[in-house]
Amino acid sequence: MVNITRGKKFTAHFKKRIHPHKELVRLYQEQIKLFIEDRNDPALNDHALSGKLQGSRAFNITEDIRVIYLERGEKSFIFLNVGTHKQVYGK
Repeated sequence: MVNITRGKKFTAHFKKRIHPHKELVRLYQEQIKLFIEDRNDPALNDHALSGKLQGSRAFNITEDIRVIYLERGEKSFIFLNVGTHKQVYGK
């Protein structure tokens, strides 16, 4: 079983950035299901991050919406942030 913990920042940003948009919520749910089933699925574009986010990873919800997370074990994850590329990376 996969254990996903949502950090305070993730929860606040999800509520503000994703939850008001029904289509984004639907896409988020689809990608989370895929993440749980197979993190290596190309549709997720799961990848390691560098720079100030080194040690964390990201996957796509849409072409521009990302989830930033930490892997705490084979099946344990902490979601840290969610938003557009600019919102989560500042670029």
